[in-house]
Amino acid sequence: MALWGGRFQGESSALFKLFNDSLPVDYRLFEQDVVGSIAWADAIASVGVITAQECTDLKAALNELLTEVGEQPEQIIQHGAEDIHSYVEQQLIAKVGDLGKKLHTGRSRNDQVATDLKLWCKSEGESLLTKLSTLHAELVALAEREVDAVMPGYTHLQRAQPVTFGHWCLAYVEMYERDISRLQDALNRADSCPLGCGALAGTAYPIDRHQLASALNFARPTLNSLDTVSDRDHVVELCSAASISMMHLSRMAEDLIFFNSGEANFISLSDEVTSGSSLMPQKKNPDALELIRGKTGRVYGSLMGILTTMKALPLAYNKDMQEDKEGLFDVVDSWSICLDVAALVLSGLSVNRPQALSAAQQGYANATELADYLVAKGMPFREAHHVVGEVVVFAINAQKPIEALSVEQLQQFANFIGDDVYKDLTIEACLEKRDVLGGTALKQVSAAIEAKKAQLNHG
Repeated sequence: MALWGGRFQGESSALFKLFNDSLPVDYRLFEQDVVGSIAWADAIASVGVITAQECTDLKAALNELLTEVGEQPEQIIQHGAEDIHSYVEQQLIAKVGDLGKKLHTGRSRNDQVATDLKLWCKSEGESLLTKLSTLHAELVALAEREVDAVMPGYTHLQRAQPVTFGHWCLAYVEMYERDISRLQDALNRADSCPLGCGALAGTAYPIDRHQLASALNFARPTLNSLDTVSDRDHVVELCSAASISMMHLSRMAEDLIFFNSGEANFISLSDEVTSGSSLMPQKKNPDALELIRGKTGRVYGSLMGILTTMKALPLAYNKDMQEDKEGLFDVVDSWSICLDVAALVLSGLSVNRPQALSAAQQGYANATELADYLVAKGMPFREAHHVVGEVVVFAINAQKPIEALSVEQLQQFANFIGDDVYKDLTIEACLEKRDVLGGTALKQVSAAIEAKKAQLNHG
């Protein structure tokens, strides 16, 4: 029986029921719906709507239902109920009879679903924070393992200046720390309890909503009933935080896919996260990373979906908002597994140091060092930049790196260049000159890693 049937004389069509019912999606809110119902039983008992004994009986039946179904909530899907709230109420009535019909007094499905969904977001959000922290720690560990491995840095996918692999790792450590902070902020804003707001105007019973919020482990109750039942900012923010984090995951995946390619060959990936070709026996494909990159698009799609759904809705609740869950659940599932897989990829990754170093020594990555050398000798930087550009053209035509040119050849471009130039053109000099906060010098990278490890230890 539907929760709203008294107003209607005819039956809903089978097509409308299929279109309208949300149980195949919102069954995942089963635990939250039961927990919220237990708290509501206490709340209405406190104001005399039900007796203490009735409250005890309701809570016992709800806890029994939680035990029966909790481990396999997907079994609910085959039930004919309209939604998870209807399912729980019908099962409760089957256990305690008419007493089960009293539980919904003063409550609406509007504040009920808002509460369920916030409870779910809080729970899943904490799990995602743990996964982000695990990935963060795995990346710090990789940075420490490969702290001094030298590789080319890139701009425009052209070799630019040498960096260490540890420095590359720390770039993504910064990104994931922002993801953690962003998710924490979103969860803080979601930490307000909707229950007691009714359909849109508030409940008619003198419920202590502060106590109710505390019972459900919310930091506070919401403050406006109209906003409360209309609000899905917590869904938008979770999808947004996921989208930004997935962007970071996808960028890291793209870097590693390139580093793993035959053209670069800077890294090797574990067999655990790669697959082969059905035709070409030699292939070892970075499928885990490509799937992370691919799943980013579907997460973005869900964010755009909820934003578009909400953009023109009038206050208060509208059935459009039933579309908030499917995309959200998919976002959380996708983000969660991508975080797990990314951590697994990093744990088995190794750097091909000779190949990465060789690449860093090519591409005239020390051109800036030559310009700095000329500046130190008194030449204005803009002139030095132009002169070194001419040197690079000369070296390319000679098919030599800059450091292989003789002093006499270099003096064609600036007659004060001496033998002391060569010490400035080494990879080691290129790296160690970047000894500034945030730079790629080994001293700076090592200090940054130690700071990150201390941060992790004090968690």
